[in-house]
Amino acid sequence: MNIPKTKKQRIIVIGGGFAGVSFIKKLRNENLQIVLFDRHNYHTFQPLLYQVSTAGLEPDSIAYPLRKIFRKNLDFHFRLAEVEHINTEENTIYTSIGSLTYDYLIIATGTRTNYFGNDSIAENSMPMKTVPQALNIRSLMLQNIEKADITSDEKERKRLLNFVIAGAGPTGVELAGALAEFRKGILEFDYPDIDEKEMNVHLIEGQDRVLPPMSKQVSKKAQKFLEKLGVELHLETFISSYDGKTVTTKDGKTFETATFIWAAGVTGALIKGIDGKALIEKANRYKVDEFNKVEGFENIYALGDIALMKTIDFPKGHPQVAQPAIQQGKNLGDNFKKMLNGKKMKPFKYNDKGTMATVGRNKAVVDIGKLHFGGAIAWFLWMFVHLWFLVGFRNRVVTFFNWTYSYINYDKAARLIIRPFKK
Repeated sequence: MNIPKTKKQRIIVIGGGFAGVSFIKKLRNENLQIVLFDRHNYHTFQPLLYQVSTAGLEPDSIAYPLRKIFRKNLDFHFRLAEVEHINTEENTIYTSIGSLTYDYLIIATGTRTNYFGNDSIAENSMPMKTVPQALNIRSLMLQNIEKADITSDEKERKRLLNFVIAGAGPTGVELAGALAEFRKGILEFDYPDIDEKEMNVHLIEGQDRVLPPMSKQVSKKAQKFLEKLGVELHLETFISSYDGKTVTTKDGKTFETATFIWAAGVTGALIKGIDGKALIEKANRYKVDEFNKVEGFENIYALGDIALMKTIDFPKGHPQVAQPAIQQGKNLGDNFKKMLNGKKMKPFKYNDKGTMATVGRNKAVVDIGKLHFGGAIAWFLWMFVHLWFLVGFRNRVVTFFNWTYSYINYDKAARLIIRPFKK
């Protein structure tokens, strides 16, 4: 692999998500060689993926080139590749483009979609973890509406206009709300031959309420918002299969649909080579100490969604969302600087800044400590926070412009079928 030889300590980082980016930023001026590996050449702001999939934003509004983020870092190198195996005895990683040795290894691979072993769902449903997947959903949604507009088969028309989402966590709730707003704001004007009532949005959840990770107060508010938008909720309902045409639940319900989006769970994106006590198999996460060091290793660390750090407040590990990943990345970066200067490292302590989710225009819910509220104020707060954490000034400006335009015109400007989806 064409990485310059060095006498400096080499840190390899696997994954350019929130954790990896936050860690590398902290080491901008340090006397180290840093090599970042990722399957994509950009960082994705995953909380806004649902807006790409529902034609609210273009993908370049929520993605930012990794090389550009770190262009001011000293001795930084990026390689577009997939890491396939870690040899911990030889301190070497093996990738799709060759092998490379490390002094320190940082694993920040995040999560992948969890289908819970259901092959029919894995084969036929639409996941939404990456920009290409979000674009696939956007294309499929628009293609199906176009087909429905010209078909004379009423049964097929109903199937094409039936949208089913599995999982009522933040992703599922935000997707359902966005689709419902698409129905309300777009169909009447773009598709006059389709009655708004013909498009149905179903949200299926195994638990007894939407947004299970959040408080019951905001869960009730979110449910009211969804119902007001016309989303059909199916709580305490589990899906058994999807054959590409019909979603079947364990209690015998069926939904004829050409668009089934799976947002019902994630699991750690593991890399071969680390197992034993270091791996928590049920969660597919690496067990780490209070410094994010992987158990049993002195020079391997795990950050963010892939790391499981048990504490009194979080006995099952920190939630697999952006804030823990960002904070762990920053803390480990600071600790590496301390370590290089012979200072004592600082244990990680999570500062819970709250949780929020948006259902639609002027409809969002927020949990911040003992505060639980929803509505327009929560929506504007949600917008401000997400704009603040977007990478790059241009992305913030473009996203703000799109949101302002959509707010005034009830429009979603990015409804383009640029690359038709084919299974």
